[in-house]
Amino acid sequence: MSKLPKEHRFLDLSDYGRPIAIAIAKSLQHTSFTPVGVTILFIISGLAAIYSILQGWYWTGAGFLILKSILDAADGELARIKQTPSHTGRYLDSVADITLNLLFLLTTRHITDGSYLWTILAWAAIQLQGTLYNYYYVILRNRLQGDTTSRVFESERPLALGSERQITVNILYGLYTLLYGIYDKIIYALDRPAASDPLFPRWLMTGVSTFGLGFQLLIMGVFLVMGLAEYIIPFFLWYTVMVPVFIIIRRWVVR
Repeated sequence: MSKLPKEHRFLDLSDYGRPIAIAIAKSLQHTSFTPVGVTILFIISGLAAIYSILQGWYWTGAGFLILKSILDAADGELARIKQTPSHTGRYLDSVADITLNLLFLLTTRHITDGSYLWTILAWAAIQLQGTLYNYYYVILRNRLQGDTTSRVFESERPLALGSERQITVNILYGLYTLLYGIYDKIIYALDRPAASDPLFPRWLMTGVSTFGLGFQLLIMGVFLVMGLAEYIIPFFLWYTVMVPVFIIIRRWVVR
């Protein structure tokens, strides 16, 4: 099941693992396996990638990074197929992503003997990039009757859905706000009109999809297997210049 109606889908360069993710979700549809269980699997895959990279097994590490990206899509697909959306899964997914991103970059710093300062700045850069992509994508999904578990503005704790517990939602929402709140505020401040402006062209969303986590992990994996690990952190720092570029293009296109 897609997050957008067919006529509004775009080429998402960060979503290359979706076909496999759908196949995984379908294979689990009639089992007791839950979307949160798949989220836990992608956390394990991320940790396996870190261990492999530390051991110098870069091809294996890249493989686990790609697997993590696929499973990251599979948990949402399973929730849609089973019709069991949850704020617990949504926030756990995001908290796990941002934590693993930091660990991936710290691992890169370790094997390249890089700077802790540049590593933390690259982590912030990755999150800012991903926030712009998610902001535009969630706007489209909410406006076009696509998947609506994610909200454009995460300004208040949501009410628990189905069988999830409110206390769990509250805790995970608090963690989400702590980790992502600053990036949400920055992107909202830079392009708040996006929430009410006309639809964005599909070619623009394809460009912005290079900010998606799947594409970011792919870049990390490619640099690792090419023996260019020392360029991972500089790449994400410099690519952040495209955040204002994409915003300017979006505003110019819909003016």
